[in-house]
Amino acid sequence: MTHPVTLSALAHTWLIDLDGVVCPHNGHLRGDDSLLPGAEAFWAAIPDGDTIILLSARAEAHKAAALALLAAHGLRVDHALFGLPTGERILINDAKPSGLVTALAVNLGRDEGLGGVVVEVSPDL
Repeated sequence: MTHPVTLSALAHTWLIDLDGVVCPHNGHLRGDDSLLPGAEAFWAAIPDGDTIILLSARAEAHKAAALALLAAHGLRVDHALFGLPTGERILINDAKPSGLVTALAVNLGRDEGLGGVVVEVSPDL
C-alpha cells in the first residue's frame, strides 16, 4: 500500500514509532530484532536539518540496544522516548497563518515497513 505525504520546504520534526514501523513488532523479545523493509531508504530521504524523534513502548532497559541497532544501519535519531503507553499517539499543533497544515499522520499496517511511504516536498506549501 502506498502512503503519500506532501510536505513544505520548511524543516520538519519526524515522530517515528519503532515497533511495527521500523522494526518487527516485539522482535526484540523474540531475539530477532531487525529493520523492516524500506527503513534505510526512508531514513536516507530525511534531510539533515530535520529532527527525528523515535517513539517506543519498549521499556527503557531496551533503549540502548535499539539505538545501537539503528546506528549500525546508519539511522540517525536525535531524541528517543521509550516506556511510552501502547495506546494512541496524539499530535496537536497549530496551523500556519498561510494555511499550512502542520500536523500530519500516517498509519501503517503492523510490520508493513516504510517502503510504501512516499514523501514529496512541495515548494508551493
